[in-house]
Parts: sequence; structure tokens; C-alpha cells
Amino acid sequence: MKKIITLFVLLPLLSFSVHKYYLSLTQVEFNKKAQSVQLITNVFMDDIELAINEDYNVDLQLTTEKEPKNVDEYFEKYVKNHLKVKVDNIDKPFNFIGKEYDGDIVYFYLEIEKITEVSSLEITSTILVKQFPDQQNLIKAKVNGKNISKMLTKKNDKGLLKF
Repeated sequence: MKKIITLFVLLPLLSFSVHKYYLSLTQVEFNKKAQSVQLITNVFMDDIELAINEDYNVDLQLTTEKEPKNVDEYFEKYVKNHLKVKVDNIDKPFNFIGKEYDGDIVYFYLEIEKITEVSSLEITSTILVKQFPDQQNLIKAKVNGKNISKMLTKKNDKGLLKF
């Protein structure tokens, strides 16, 4: 009888266990008027904080009084090391425009300038895969009115999008 009672007490508790999803989203859009490829990458704040703290041996403590004034330098360095973009088979560095916090999400704003046409994008993303092997990095691109999505993982970190 004790086993049955224990089972009825533990079963509901186990069914509410926390399952964490490891997902980032990078939205890419070609803006023909501005002649640029604009990217917005969003990640969970605690995940990126852990990754940067481990990779660069720092203690960011995001959104606290102890957050370093030069936090954007760490964000820029991390994103530039873990996100690569080729436009029409040519490596294109992006400018780190800035970041924004929204709840537990950090948005990174990036831009590749002087782009007049886009027929393909090759995106490599290793964001957070070192710390979280189950990390998935979703790429959603809108170019010339066409929408394409690709899911990147630790084993498949590169996606070719043709428009």
C-alpha cells in the first residue's frame, strides 16, 4: 500500500519536471533599398551569459549592477566568432549594431552593408553548441520576397539558402 501511495505522490511531481529547450533564432532580411542584409539573432540570456563567461573567463552578470560597461564588446566578439555569413559564395563580415534585452531574451542586431543583390546565403552558426550539445539554431531568411528556413545543429552547423 505504501508503494502505491508513494507512486501517486511522486508521479504528478515528475510529470512537471522542467525541460529546457536550447534554441536560437536568426532572422535575415535583404533590404534592397538600404542595400544591406539585416540580421537579428535572439538567444536566451542565461545561455549566452554562461557561454561568454566560459569562453572568455569573465563574469558578466547580465542585467545587474555588476554588468560590465563593455558588455557589448563581449557580445560582438562572441557573435562574430560563432556566426558566419556568405552572400553569393563570398564571406561577408557584418557590423554589430547593438543589443537589446527583452525579458530573458537578448536580441543582437547585425548588418552587412553594400549588398545590391542576393541569390544565395550560406550561414554557419555555432552559437551555444559548445555549452549545449542539443542547441538548435533556426535561420529564417526573407530575400526577394521568398522565405526560407533552415535548422542548424552541432552536427550540421551550415545551411545554404538559395533564392
